[in-house]
Amino acid sequence: MTEALTAVRTRVDDAARAAGRDPADVALLAVSKTWPAADVAALAALGQRDFAENKVQELTGKAAELADLDLRWHLVGQLQRNKATAVVGLGAVVQSVDRASLVERLAGVSERAEVVTDVFVQVDLGGPEGRTAARGGADPGDVPGLADLVAGSASLRLRGLMAVAPREAPPGPAFAQLGVLWERVRGDHPEAAELSAGMSADLEEAVAVGATLVRVGTALFGRRPLASGAGPA
Repeated sequence: MTEALTAVRTRVDDAARAAGRDPADVALLAVSKTWPAADVAALAALGQRDFAENKVQELTGKAAELADLDLRWHLVGQLQRNKATAVVGLGAVVQSVDRASLVERLAGVSERAEVVTDVFVQVDLGGPEGRTAARGGADPGDVPGLADLVAGSASLRLRGLMAVAPREAPPGPAFAQLGVLWERVRGDHPEAAELSAGMSADLEEAVAVGATLVRVGTALFGRRPLASGAGPA
């Protein structure tokens, strides 16, 4: 695992330098979905602190098992409104906000818990298969309005945008469009300073257009031992 982490960090650093960026401006999010808590602990022992899960049940289970490690958890899979309380209770970052009803639910739960929840607005980048609920995300035309809604809530903090590259299409053009949208959102909300994009296969293309957070699973942990729902890795 040490070699895998070193290799991924080297890729990120090289991609940042190739784009004329400071490697320190690109953070690594380890996507540990389907992998056991022991593997998360092993990676944490090497200095990794940010981890992501695709499913709420897996997120809450691992967070409880590894509570003594002081990790920061992210949810990158779609979130049902009835599971918002569990996610907010963990203090997890929600990267998959894609509709107004979810913004309202997260805001209400966070207000009652007297906490501020960090969120990203997820963008659907489409692709040859068309827009699909399998990967989630809001239509790009709806994203500025969702960002306004998040920013207008005292119990939510707008961190930025998140997206997954379309299947069966070069990621570069889609990430370029995402970068343009991100600049527009940041123009309205300077605090939305983060762009979560890029996975094991396409992190270089994402870093080239400004990604500040890359979500990597396979390149760190290997091929998944169990079947898992669609989501960032």
